[in-house]
Amino acid sequence: MVSFGLVSIPVKLFSAGESASSVRFNMLDKKTGSRVKQQYVNSKNGEQVERKDIVKGYEFTKGQYVMFEDDEYKALLEKSTQSIELTEFVPLDSIDPIYFSKSYYLGPDKGGARPYKLLSKALQKSGRAALAKYAARGKMYLVMLRPMGDGLVMQQLYYADEVRAIGDIPVGEAEIKDAELDLAMQIVNQAVSDKFEPQKYEDEVRKRMLAAIERKVEGQEITEAPEEPQAQVIDLMEALKASLAKGDRKPAKKAASSNKKKTTTRKKAKRA
Repeated sequence: MVSFGLVSIPVKLFSAGESASSVRFNMLDKKTGSRVKQQYVNSKNGEQVERKDIVKGYEFTKGQYVMFEDDEYKALLEKSTQSIELTEFVPLDSIDPIYFSKSYYLGPDKGGARPYKLLSKALQKSGRAALAKYAARGKMYLVMLRPMGDGLVMQQLYYADEVRAIGDIPVGEAEIKDAELDLAMQIVNQAVSDKFEPQKYEDEVRKRMLAAIERKVEGQEITEAPEEPQAQVIDLMEALKASLAKGDRKPAKKAASSNKKKTTTRKKAKRA
């Protein structure tokens, strides 16, 4: 439920990412091929600890903990309200993407289509995003609602103390010459695009893993492909010039492959 002033909008929450697309491996006994179970072991005496004898502990100083029983820990958790309380509306471009965590789609639930569309249109027209608090799974989340097409996206945000300041990262001192910057700009201009097209890119590691899984299912041996030697260019100007020359020789190629091929590979991998 989204609370928009005195208006309540019943909504449904959908994951924006496809978690099933990740390739998951299980831990197996190499001798028998059976799955192995995780066990908890006392770090001092090496003895196995049963789950009923485990409590949560917080290390307040090196090697020293305060312990919480289950009822004590549960009392600290936030109760799920299933309500998204809008608190303020800020310019969409004022939220740096560094604060973005997980993304979810919001869809209207029964009877909520009209106020849902109203909120989406209002956010589009104002160019603003709505900030809100959302309690679920024992935690209080800071979220942002923004329009996307005719719908709404709920973006989970990091809290301020969860994001490191860029000033904490040592970048050193360096002088950039005008000629170097000119060459760098030429490299940028070689690959300029008017918009981000995510379909041009795909997870090459996942693709390679699925292909290897398919070969394993078919009983083939897997050999590691030899790495291509790469020339090391030490001089910055020479590296920039070499990058420009490479860009002239090799136009960017699209990584997207046919959906049919992906589906076939995924189905075969699932049989494993």
